[in-house]
Amino acid sequence: MVYVDDMIITGDDDIEKQTLRERLAAQFEMKDLGKLKYFLRIEVAYSRQGFFISQKKCIIDLLKETGKLGCKTTKVSIDQNHRIGNDEENPKVEKTQYQRLVGKIIYLSQTRPNIPYAVSVVSQFMHDPRERHLQAVNRIIQYLKALSIKIYTDVEYARSIVDRKSTTGYCMFLGGNLVTWRSKKQNVVARSSVEAELRVMAEGFCKLLLMKIILDDLKIKYETLMGLTCYNKYVINIAHNLVQHDRTKHVEID
Repeated sequence: MVYVDDMIITGDDDIEKQTLRERLAAQFEMKDLGKLKYFLRIEVAYSRQGFFISQKKCIIDLLKETGKLGCKTTKVSIDQNHRIGNDEENPKVEKTQYQRLVGKIIYLSQTRPNIPYAVSVVSQFMHDPRERHLQAVNRIIQYLKALSIKIYTDVEYARSIVDRKSTTGYCMFLGGNLVTWRSKKQNVVARSSVEAELRVMAEGFCKLLLMKIILDDLKIKYETLMGLTCYNKYVINIAHNLVQHDRTKHVEID
């Protein structure tokens, strides 16, 4: 793999790789930097299980450059129903600065699959950037700073024809990456779908708190809210209405 004057040589044959290096060195002036550590703003770390790629340094450098190291974070990289167009009535911004920022964010799309759409929107206005477009770029940068923890819960109510127990399921995303998931039968038979949903949500909250403890042990600062999503409107109503709590004594612990 070659990018301008940088090259990565990879493969499963060490002798063949060494032969290739020697032949290239005989034709070109080259310097062997050893194991891959940093390439195209991607950091590479090795372990016995394999290797890990990250662009944390690139994000931190971008935050420093734009003066947003201490900025507030945002939950989404771009508004869902945005109407970002040419906006010729908005004041112009410095084109070179805008292009440089968008270019750096494009690099980050290599390891952040949750931003390519937002990046594709702001990159359409490289030729004539306006204040509205720069605001959208800054929002992406604020989104990159956020370390989000989200968990999605669901339940299949009393679908087992053997014992009528409900099956719960959840999946947790850390920074947009799936890190843990589970599907398991509940221990008891639920008398309603609400009861089953409350149980899986309670388990989901336990997993969120566990992840918070793990991040604290790793000295990773996490200040934003953790999100839990379910689709049962009755459970949501119970959570917001204290009067309803008196009618759910059988699942009071959950």
